[in-house]
Amino acid sequence: MSHRTGRSAVAAEPPSAFDVPPTVIAILGLPELTKLTDDQVRGADCIWCKASLTADTAVDFGEQTSPAPWSTSVIGMRWYPRACPNCTADRAHRGLLDHAPDCADCRKQPAPGAPTQCETARALYRLVREGRR
Repeated sequence: MSHRTGRSAVAAEPPSAFDVPPTVIAILGLPELTKLTDDQVRGADCIWCKASLTADTAVDFGEQTSPAPWSTSVIGMRWYPRACPNCTADRAHRGLLDHAPDCADCRKQPAPGAPTQCETARALYRLVREGRR
């Protein structure tokens, strides 16, 4: 019987690879589908600055559905928004400043060094930190 010690053979997730909750996506404010290029719609370019993305650099917002004015589909068009870490951090920072004053959990004073109880604020803060690396 052999035991492996050391690093796992499974590749680690990139630091920005976590599920961005729908509440945070709403705060970030994805652009309208009609204003995006084909590369932005399919996730090859940043939805805000149009920079080319790779799997290692992109912040993935998952599959989205939006109504497309040129489509008669009832469920909407599927698209795959992704963004560069810098644009995401900028938007998350602004979103955090807008979110916190109106959130009861964010207004509570946690013990020194303790994290806030607000999941939305924690996700926004994480996007800010990872985008500034």
